[in-house]
Amino acid sequence: MAGEYNVTYITLDGHVEVQRYRYLYFVIMFTAYVLIICSNSTIVCIIVLHRNLHEPMYIFITALLINSVLFSSAIYPKLLIDFLSEKQIISYQACLFQWFLYYSLGGSEFLLLAAMAYDRYVSICKPLQYPNIMRKRTVKILLILTWLLPACQSSVPILVSANKKLCHFHLKGIICNSMVQKLLCVTSRLLNIYGLAVLVTTLICPVLFILFTYIRIVIVCYRSSQEVRRKAAQTCLPHLLVLINFTCLCAYDVLLLRLETDFPKTVRLIMFLQTLLYHPLFNPIIYGLKMKEIYKQLKRLFCKRV
Repeated sequence: MAGEYNVTYITLDGHVEVQRYRYLYFVIMFTAYVLIICSNSTIVCIIVLHRNLHEPMYIFITALLINSVLFSSAIYPKLLIDFLSEKQIISYQACLFQWFLYYSLGGSEFLLLAAMAYDRYVSICKPLQYPNIMRKRTVKILLILTWLLPACQSSVPILVSANKKLCHFHLKGIICNSMVQKLLCVTSRLLNIYGLAVLVTTLICPVLFILFTYIRIVIVCYRSSQEVRRKAAQTCLPHLLVLINFTCLCAYDVLLLRLETDFPKTVRLIMFLQTLLYHPLFNPIIYGLKMKEIYKQLKRLFCKRV
């Protein structure tokens, strides 16, 4: 029993009418979680099982979908438990771990999108050099960096915050994110500066790089044949839609901590749920239905008995 007094608990105060709508929340989010796992896993299995899809573009898509499953698995189980619990609480240690996973996997998402943009840029703008540039070793290095770099960057504020004293124990959210810093008795200016530096390297730089590659692709396609333009639109448009959607949701998350504006609880909940729902569900739909080769295999899989 003595060990219980050494555990610090935080109340997740971002739920709206959870006592009244707990079962509705649970059914919606449980259904969404099952759909996320099944849809993403289906496309990953299709890419793994078909050797003609073992190309850099599809390997990056596989990594992106696996990342979505990991991201959802870091959030949904605890969220589902909270919906059915009388009190929505989490230990400070578990909260820090969820914070780490949230930003580590979120940062990996942007870097994976940047790697995919680079692959499309080389494929369309430098087709003759593509086999020499996008080798297996290059793809492996890019994949390692997309997961390792955000993990290392996200671990710094977690380790610093773990040794700081808490003065507040009510978090205005349904998951643990950067808002945890507002619970500390003393906020670190150095930590805020570090956070901005991480924001530049994992969000702003990848987005600018992606925009640069797309401008180059548009210029090349404009000068090329109709077939090249069609192929570019087929592979790049889904990528662009995913980028716009994810960037908008992440911009809100970043502004939430930096701005002192107190958003209504309902607005906070809606925005958080969009982050948890849209992107993990959006990826398999975009890459499953808009990518010709994947769609062809999906059609064979589900229409096999027809």
